[in-house]
Amino acid sequence: MSANITNSLPQKEIAKYNQIQNLETDEVQPLSHQVLNSEKAQRMAEFFSFLGDANRLRILSLLAQQELCVSDLAAVLSMSESAVSHQLRNLRAMRLVSYRKQGRNVFYCLHDSHVLALYLSVAEHLDEQE
Repeated sequence: MSANITNSLPQKEIAKYNQIQNLETDEVQPLSHQVLNSEKAQRMAEFFSFLGDANRLRILSLLAQQELCVSDLAAVLSMSESAVSHQLRNLRAMRLVSYRKQGRNVFYCLHDSHVLALYLSVAEHLDEQE
């Protein structure tokens, strides 16, 4: 027994769906120039996949507040300095954090305002869902 989806939808929704499906080619064609190319889409997917690590995000959350050294990050996060250094090395490679040396200390911060904006946008988006 196959269910007919259109029978379970209100008529208004069916009309709206049919309108979308019947777009003229000249209305859709300009979108083909705006679609993300495959190479950039792959790079972006890798970038977002890289951010799929909770410890990296915890580090970014602290660096969004202020610049910190490895020992401070390790203490706040209850991680070893070695583990924090490893994550910072990866974050630097992805240009998400940068550092400055002051004497024997190395302080880390978010690379630029784009990283901060990305972090804040995602955090705000998730807070809206609660």
